[in-house]
Amino acid sequence: MSVVRISAPLATPLSHFLTDPHSVVREGGASAVAVLHENHPLFYVLSPQGWAALHDGTHLRHLQPFDQPRAEGGAAPAVAQVAAPPRSIHDRFEVLAEQLLLAETARMERGDLSRAAVGILRNRLQAHVLPYFRDIPPSQVEPSVMDAFVERLTEAGLSTTTMSQYLVVVRKLLRLAVRQRLLREIPEMPQVRVVHRPRAMLNLSEYAAVVRTANRLVRKREMAPQIKQEGRGRERFWVAPKHLTLPRDMAWAIRFMVNSFIRPGDLRHLKHKHVQVCRGDHLYLRLTLPETKRHDAPMVTLRPAVQVYEAALAQARSQGQGGPDDYVFLPGEKDRVYALAVLGFWFKWVLREAGVATEDTWGRPRTLYCLRHTAIMFRLLYGQGIDMLTLARNARTSVQMIERFYASALDGEMNVAMLQSRRKGA
Repeated sequence: MSVVRISAPLATPLSHFLTDPHSVVREGGASAVAVLHENHPLFYVLSPQGWAALHDGTHLRHLQPFDQPRAEGGAAPAVAQVAAPPRSIHDRFEVLAEQLLLAETARMERGDLSRAAVGILRNRLQAHVLPYFRDIPPSQVEPSVMDAFVERLTEAGLSTTTMSQYLVVVRKLLRLAVRQRLLREIPEMPQVRVVHRPRAMLNLSEYAAVVRTANRLVRKREMAPQIKQEGRGRERFWVAPKHLTLPRDMAWAIRFMVNSFIRPGDLRHLKHKHVQVCRGDHLYLRLTLPETKRHDAPMVTLRPAVQVYEAALAQARSQGQGGPDDYVFLPGEKDRVYALAVLGFWFKWVLREAGVATEDTWGRPRTLYCLRHTAIMFRLLYGQGIDMLTLARNARTSVQMIERFYASALDGEMNVAMLQSRRKGA
């Protein structure tokens, strides 16, 4: 008997075929799809396109004839037999990624996850996860595959913290693969020792120099230099020409961040409806910002932030702005990602003009985020009897995060006067 073996490159569980047979046929295209029951082929599906190709010889390269003994005195009919499928339709990381995004979006809608977290997940899938795993079936992932993935992340220059977060994403995908019986268990994951690097900060003299320089650049209406930090000329600026001179917003933003503890991401979304001036025994601003990193409690500023806000509000009103839904800083820029990027560009410019290094002694870059670190460190250094828990809650973080990323830079010499102080009568 002459037998023809037909290659079936795809397979799907019987339950999925019964639920949505049209998608199975569509996924198969001109190829056969094996429908599995208890992990064994039960029957095979061909689309009309595949059936026509099979008969007109278009896919003869997929046909592998082999001989079996004839029955005595019998004819030799051609029998179509389909080879065992090497992988399932669902045995792809693209499918798992779509399912993970749907699940995380559902968590976001329930309030268990922030919108920003879903965006970060999507970015990480597109940046490194899917480009690396696109041609690797989840069912074939083993420790050596994960080791090579970590090597890719290392070559990309990612920090150990970011690498560990990428491994969390992959672990979630593999957990889905286990649930769908593509894997029996999650393979052993590489060990990445996370090295926590506190952000840079400014000391008092550097902070004063930066504020003075920002005010000077505003008064003199100086243009941003056509030279990069490395000394090479710029072919063009990515910022709009109107932003090549420094407005008052930069000096305000520097002082506001150091006296309010907010993150740069909060700064770009800050609207007048989020700000309330509180006058009583103490003068401060109450900031009721949208939720950030699962923190939604109001934030209280120091007194200088009130002066900054009232100056920004007065300027906005003189320009026909300052309404509840208008932004406090750079209100004319509706693209808030661009607005924050411009503030970062200005900050680096001010640092250089002030003679303050754009990196600290340990090579950590000084970006807008270092102003939040500066705010917290100034309270630890100069606040009288500051309570760590109160500071952490007001800064929308935790005591552990302050100890790990902020107070870790605190040493005895910074507070030598407190260490050498004596109680009265002692």
